[in-house]
Amino acid sequence: MLEMIRTERVYSAPASGGFRILVDRLWPRGLAKDETRIDLWMKDIAPSNELRKWFGHDPGKWEEFKERFFRELDLKAELVDQLISKAEESDLIFLYAAKDAEHNNAVALKEYLEARMKMPGSLPLDHHSI
Repeated sequence: MLEMIRTERVYSAPASGGFRILVDRLWPRGLAKDETRIDLWMKDIAPSNELRKWFGHDPGKWEEFKERFFRELDLKAELVDQLISKAEESDLIFLYAAKDAEHNNAVALKEYLEARMKMPGSLPLDHHSI
């Protein structure tokens, strides 16, 4: 059964339930690793450093950022499949540090995964779980 994916700012108090995955390449500033409830830090699913720097959280670049990020995600099939498998088991919460709640990599990743999960045959038979 497909569960829900949502996004939350890593600095916010945890909402109820869900497997909490930090999807930023860099650890959030000012946050000690023992101060937050993160079940998994999946930095390799984040945009490349080049793309992250190019985007610079500029909402004017959002659509092109998503296109470029989706192309990067197409090359990370194993990681994407792991997330899809986990989403079939429990709710996922993608954590991010950005101040903009609408234009960040967690939102883009959520959009990408939800689209992939609607595609028939999106998982290989021998996928690995998180």
